[in-house]
Amino acid sequence: MISPGSQLPEFAVPAVVSLEKGKEFETISSKSYPGKWLVIYSYPKDFTFVCPTEIVDFDKKLGDFADRDAVVLGGSTDNEHSHLAWRQNHADLKGLKHPLLFFSPAFAQALGIVHPTAGVALRATLIVDPQGVVRFASANDLNVGRNVDEVLRVLDGLQTDELCPCNWKKGEETLTQQMKKTG
Repeated sequence: MISPGSQLPEFAVPAVVSLEKGKEFETISSKSYPGKWLVIYSYPKDFTFVCPTEIVDFDKKLGDFADRDAVVLGGSTDNEHSHLAWRQNHADLKGLKHPLLFFSPAFAQALGIVHPTAGVALRATLIVDPQGVVRFASANDLNVGRNVDEVLRVLDGLQTDELCPCNWKKGEETLTQQMKKTG
């Protein structure tokens, strides 16, 4: 799997951005959001049970990510037509405000997020800084959902550019601040 410190590979992939007829699809690339932090998450498959719980939670917290100058991009190795059909047929996904990308085979392989035996995307999460450097990479096995609040906590920590201890939360002193006091 791609590791922190690596440059995010360039990509341009189709995504579902709307349910409005004629405006469903858009190409999203690594250059689509200049100057923004990217939170990219993948899930195994459309039309499953754990995946929509994560997708909905990311969507509910889009304002929190936007407050941190971050854009959320989700997706799987299912193509954009599958994403559209799922959104059209799943009540909780109809109102999504963030794109669902088709993690093409080349893009998924470049990120190293393909499950070794199932051949689908892992439940991976990447946080990428505005310079395109991966600053956080995490993956769960297929059956366990991730914690979106933890993704926000890590983003907060990364954005301090300071030393943050275990369980640190935004608003608390960082280790850097503590050391300056005792220094």
